[in-house]
Amino acid sequence: MRTLISSAFVSLDGVVEGPGGEPGYRNSGWTFKDIEFVPEAYEIKGREQDEATAMLLGRVSYEAFSPVWPDMEDFAGYKVMPKYVVSTTMSDGDLVSNWGETTILRSVEEVAALKETEGGPIIIHGSAALNRSLSDAGLIDRYHLLVFPLLLGAGKRLFSETDKDAQKLQLVEFETYSNGVQKQVLDVVR
Repeated sequence: MRTLISSAFVSLDGVVEGPGGEPGYRNSGWTFKDIEFVPEAYEIKGREQDEATAMLLGRVSYEAFSPVWPDMEDFAGYKVMPKYVVSTTMSDGDLVSNWGETTILRSVEEVAALKETEGGPIIIHGSAALNRSLSDAGLIDRYHLLVFPLLLGAGKRLFSETDKDAQKLQLVEFETYSNGVQKQVLDVVR
């Protein structure tokens, strides 16, 4: 079974919306506005490209990343790896042609089936709604979080508000950087 890893920039109060400057969100660009850039805090991002064998995205994140990431040197590792987009509305004609093999999945059940295939870890970037659905379905195995010392209030949340049994996580890697950002790598305990 493949490991499904959720990777996110998240505020202390759980907001993941608009970290890189996406328009339409009041605090857009919050990861760089008032937080000093400390390169070592982002080491995990390079490691993710080296360790992942596929990328999973929701439609909204795919539409945000696909025009930009294929030509970015910082994300060259993702260009060649298989990508999966979970969407009930996209068609193959909506996919970009310069970002390698991309498959559209139509449901959480299809993601569960993908996890059962041979291969290494699958990384999820962005995709707040997809993350919540996958977490509620018990499909996420690990979280790679860069937690920023900010309270943003309103915004899309990484974690679901569904009333469910407590889910225990085990901290397997942790580091705090000089700018207050915390790296937290957590395995889901089953």
